[in-house]
Amino acid sequence: MKALPFKIPKSSTDTLIVQEDKEIVLYDKFHQHEEIQISMIISGEGSLIVGDTITDYKPNDILVFGSNVPHVLQSAISDKESYMISLFFTKESFGQSFFELPEFEDLSAFFRSSAYGLKVLSKKQKLKKQFLKIVEKTNRFDRFMVFLKTLQLLKTAKAETISSFISKRAYTDNEGKRMAKVFKAVMNEFNRDFSLKEVADLANMTPNAFCRYFKMRTNKTFFQFLIEVRIENVCRLLSKEAEITISEASYNSGFKNLSNFNRKFKEIKGITPSVYKKRLYDPHFI
Repeated sequence: MKALPFKIPKSSTDTLIVQEDKEIVLYDKFHQHEEIQISMIISGEGSLIVGDTITDYKPNDILVFGSNVPHVLQSAISDKESYMISLFFTKESFGQSFFELPEFEDLSAFFRSSAYGLKVLSKKQKLKKQFLKIVEKTNRFDRFMVFLKTLQLLKTAKAETISSFISKRAYTDNEGKRMAKVFKAVMNEFNRDFSLKEVADLANMTPNAFCRYFKMRTNKTFFQFLIEVRIENVCRLLSKEAEITISEASYNSGFKNLSNFNRKFKEIKGITPSVYKKRLYDPHFI
């Protein structure tokens, strides 16, 4: 199984691929594939990387990745099983001109937005019913009808783009493996110090070449990326453990200096850590 590009397993007769992932760790390799992917997180949580953005995913999230959008879902450390239902298809899966029919005109904006990754914000319960229904269907026609209903809901649902930057240059297999090694090291060991030489060695590059390569691919420096991964972990800790202090959460995520952490948190999240925590636990706090 290659890290990048990634091939979705299918038979010669498959048009719509319905895939269930039930694992302690979801597919955590940085990858891309030709198929558009629409996924429903039934259970499990973790970090999500799309383009230049690091965010989280949690139960009832609906995520959309356009064709060849690089992404990775890194499960949080847990002994509980994650469960994700995914639909894979291309715009040509049902015929060259299928999505050009007038009936699908309203989907054009949805497909354009998926090029940056999407997180669906509304109609989640209705969509969840469709995802659960589609895995129950064994007849292809019945599955296709549920799929059309799912698209109908998605085209009018509110959604936000996940990333603001996606590298337009397709990854080669070697490039994908380089990035996958770096991302895996950071996502699994973000709370320790990294040297530039260490991560450059992982990518089998010189430090200067790695810096240019990483910035070109992610629109940020390696250490900016590391800081954002750490801050996402702080947010996860604060949301899961009401009693944990901000200083504990920051230290456990790899920050050694509290004032530096506070400054970086506000730069990335737009608010201070204390305001972020108050909003989590006080519904009346603005």
